[in-house]
Amino acid sequence: MGVVRIAIASAATRPQLFQHCRSAANPTAPNTRFAFFTASASFSSSSTPRKLILYSKPGCCLCDGLKEKLDAAFSLSGMNSISDVQLQIRDITSNPEWERLYQYEIPVLARVLEDGTEEALPRLSPRLSVELVQKKIAAAFDQ
Repeated sequence: MGVVRIAIASAATRPQLFQHCRSAANPTAPNTRFAFFTASASFSSSSTPRKLILYSKPGCCLCDGLKEKLDAAFSLSGMNSISDVQLQIRDITSNPEWERLYQYEIPVLARVLEDGTEEALPRLSPRLSVELVQKKIAAAFDQ
């Protein structure tokens, strides 16, 4: 299985985030199934990076909509900035366990706790603004 890694270094490059993910995948590698990227601008005061996982699958319009909002939310600055959050996108069709767990639930956002376990976040409405998506993700990490 191929893995695509893309580091986003500045707010100026984040708007092209998902286009880069798509274009960086090697079309000749048939099992390139999930992308990992880090939005790394300024880290919060915690020493452990904040990590977020998005479970999705190709052809899911709700997943694509959330990816676009996340792309925009990562580029916003301000009090609720999530620019230090590492986001990993996991294609559930590449792992039978993920598919079993999330096939009827995607898109699913989960934060990674300090002990490495995952905690699913409440479902975000597709109608939420980018600012509210950013605020809800920031609040999930401030718990």
